[in-house]
Order: sequence, then C-alpha cells, then structure tokens
Amino acid sequence: MKKIVIHPITRIEGHLKVEAIVDNGQVKDANISGTMFRGIEIMLKGRDPRDSVMITQRICGVCPEPHAIASVSAVDDYAGLTDKIPKNGILMRNLILGTRSIADHILHFYILSGLDYIDPVKVLEYEGGNRNLNALKYFLQQGYSRPFLPRDDIDYKFDAKTTNTIVGHYIKALDIYRKSQQAATIFGGKWPHDAAIVAGGVTEKLTADKITEFIWRLEEILDFVKNCYLPDAIAVAKTYSEYLEIGRGCGNLLAYDSYRIKSNGNYNDTLLKGGLVDNIDKYSEIDINKITEDVTHSWYEDSEPLHPGSGETEPAPEKEAGYSWIKSPRYNGKVYETGPVADVLSTYFGKQDPYIINAVNSALSEIGTDISGMYSVAGRHLGRALSTEIMADQLLKWARELKAGEATAVEYIPPSEGKGIGLCSAPRGALGHWLNVKDGRIYNYQVITPTAWNASPKDKDGQPGPYEQALIGLEIKESSRPIEILRVIRSFDPCTACAVHMVTPKRDTIARYKIV
Repeated sequence: MKKIVIHPITRIEGHLKVEAIVDNGQVKDANISGTMFRGIEIMLKGRDPRDSVMITQRICGVCPEPHAIASVSAVDDYAGLTDKIPKNGILMRNLILGTRSIADHILHFYILSGLDYIDPVKVLEYEGGNRNLNALKYFLQQGYSRPFLPRDDIDYKFDAKTTNTIVGHYIKALDIYRKSQQAATIFGGKWPHDAAIVAGGVTEKLTADKITEFIWRLEEILDFVKNCYLPDAIAVAKTYSEYLEIGRGCGNLLAYDSYRIKSNGNYNDTLLKGGLVDNIDKYSEIDINKITEDVTHSWYEDSEPLHPGSGETEPAPEKEAGYSWIKSPRYNGKVYETGPVADVLSTYFGKQDPYIINAVNSALSEIGTDISGMYSVAGRHLGRALSTEIMADQLLKWARELKAGEATAVEYIPPSEGKGIGLCSAPRGALGHWLNVKDGRIYNYQVITPTAWNASPKDKDGQPGPYEQALIGLEIKESSRPIEILRVIRSFDPCTACAVHMVTPKRDTIARYKIV
C-alpha cells in the first residue's frame, strides 16, 4: 500500500488536502482535510443580530449571497418578519441569489473543472474558428499555454472539432459570468458582499429601468445556459460515460426549501423542495431538529454531537485525533451529500413538478442513463447544469412580476431576545444559519455550509464523509497526477473557504484580535 497526498487541490475555492491510501491501483481509504480555521461564529458573539447579514458574507468572497440570504432569513425568523416582507423584497432576494448561483455554476464548469475534460491546446489542430478562438490560437502558438497546464497523463477524449466548439463556449462563459454578476448587482448593490439585503426585504429602490436592465441580461444568460452550458455538460457525460459510475459516494441526498414562490395567494411555497432522498429514489420530508455536528476528527474541543442551535466552536488545533478544521454534520446519525443534484432530485421526487421532471428525464434520456446516473461525477456536473437551466427560466418569470415604485422592505424594531433559523440552497447545496439572541445581542451563532456536509471527516462511528466515500474504491492509474481523484473532488465544487478559515501551515498564531 502507498499514500497519495494532494495538497493543495487547485481549481477549487479555498484550501483542501486529500490523503488517499492506494493498493493495486485502488483507493482503500481517504482523509479529507480542510486546512484553515473559520472564526466567524466567534466574531459574531456580542454583535447586533442585524450585523450578521454583513459579517457572514465575509465567510466567502465567491458566494457571499447565500450567506446573506441564510443570515437575513434567520434574522427575519427571530424578528417575526418572515410573512411581512413585501412581494418585491421576496422576488428581489430570489433574483439576487439565483443570478449569483448561475454565475457560480458557469464559473465552476468552464473555469474550474472543465480543464479536467477539455484540452484547449487541441484548438491548434482545428482549421477555422471565430475571432476569439483565433486569438486564443495565436496565444497558444506563442507558447503561452501555462493557464492550461499540466496536461500530461490526462485521457482527453474530445476531438479537435468538438474541443474547438466547447473552448468557444469557454470564452463566451467569461462574458456571461460577468453579465450574471452585473444583473445581480442591479438589485443587490456592490459585489462581493451585497449591501442591499437587509432584514425585512431589500433596500434597493425598484425602477422600471432597473427591471429592464436585469431582463435583457438574463435573456442572454438563459440562451447561453440552454444552448451551450447544458449541452456541454451532457457531452461530457456521454463522452466520459465511465464517470456515470465513478464517484457515487454515500448515496443519500439532503436539500433545504429555497426560493419562495406564491401558493394559495401567499408566498408560502418554494421553487426548490427540500427533503431527503435515500437509496437513489426514496424521498422523505426533512426534520432539521435531527441535524447534528460531530467533532471527533475535527480540530475542536471534544463533545457529543450537538444540534447547531446549541453548537460550540472551541478550536483545539493540537487535538491528536483531528485531521480537519471542518466539522462532520450528520442527519439522524447518517451521512448525506448536498448540492445541485440533491436540490434537483429532492424537488423531482418531493414536488412532482412536471417542468422539472421533464427537464431531468430529457437530459438523462439523451445521455442514455437513469436517475442512478445522477449519483456520480458526471451526474453532479449534469445536476448543476439542470439546476442552472431551471433557475434561469424561473428568474425571467420573477423579474416580470416586479412592480416598480412599490415597497421592497418593511420597517421593524428588533426584539431583545429570540432564536432564528435561516435555510437556503447555495450553489453547492444546503446552507443553514442558526441565530440565538439575548439582551439584544448575538449569544450564539452557528453555520453549516454545503461543503461542511460534503467534505466532512469521519465521525464517531467511523463513517467517512461524502468526499471520502466517493474516493473509496476508485481505480486510478499509476501517475504523478492522479486525475481520477481530482475529477471526483472537483465534481462536488468544493468551497472550503466557506467550511473553514485561517491558520499557518504549522498552525502557529499569527496575531490575536479582540473583536468589540
């Protein structure tokens, strides 16, 4: 047996370390380590609860909006505002979160993970192309291929013509990513870290010009998603069909309700239906009281698994049993994967929406697989693209429901005590914030991010987390760069910046700060 260590894994958000025990070309065990400490929960203690909406966005500079939505939802819950938010405020929050999520998915597929399957240098073998591709060809001909290296030991399968097409989409994706961020900024204010999302709604004044500016950008985004992104994700699944069987993981999915929509005259339903999907297709409702966090192999003071409503964040960097700054969230003691596949399939089974059922079935039929194929490396990429298409379609409908000149937020007086829970679907899946207020100040605050679920270390029962389970049994080639491991990990779209935050390689103290 031998150990393979990849540290850090590149083309992800944050810092992640993988240790894999390999015997005869097969992964027998794996440890996933988040190598930074996140101290946001500690910083929030003693603050005004309204500050949490701004501060928690600093958990991640790539996807701060989900933290804003989860945090503001927790404040709304504690302050009794959930059913008082004006229609415009609900819709604008949906539009901000949805557009940022689309941008994030496009970034992941084309910029972060796409180079695992596409060799841009192959465009040199293709005659023809548009102006952007010709510029890229000139760039490559001059020897400037470093952004696309290393390329050795990778089984690139697309021919030059198909590569040329997808690389053209790669270049277009950069522009669509920019326009997605611009669209969200119309309602959310500056980026990153939106300033317009507040308890009770959104502060941005809504005008007809802003609605029009949002819609024309979104129409171009939707066209790209339908005609480029989804077809490219399907092409990867068909061309690398073996990855419909690789990286299956724990086989259990968890999702939260997200994106409020009108039902029976009130905004009391959600576009994405939360729930649990066990053993491929067994759906059940979720009870968030059954969520706990285990710290057996995390660098925190030992305790029994705690519900996040009473969770603790007490760092213990010298803990011998620890190997990660990420805790181990569990539902009723079981391991669950979260992410776009969980969002899509929980809605598919739990809501029975004909549009979503048709979108999923059509994509799977084109690939030549069934629902089980979603539980895989290629399935995660497909699930992310399907989630993006579903969201982009819905965003246009929401934008057309906005009423210029009408209220976007409600005024309120925050109570001195209370508790609140904020749940939403982030680009990487189920995100939860738990707020406890005493004497008008935050007494306790806990965050469970999607990557905490997925990249969690082993728990007290020895159950590996979803990343670890997806790696165990993986067949790899003898290589200096085991692309198979990287493809599995990147299919989850890790964001360890969300799951953890700052420490030196030797875990030395850099400085101490008193937050007042």
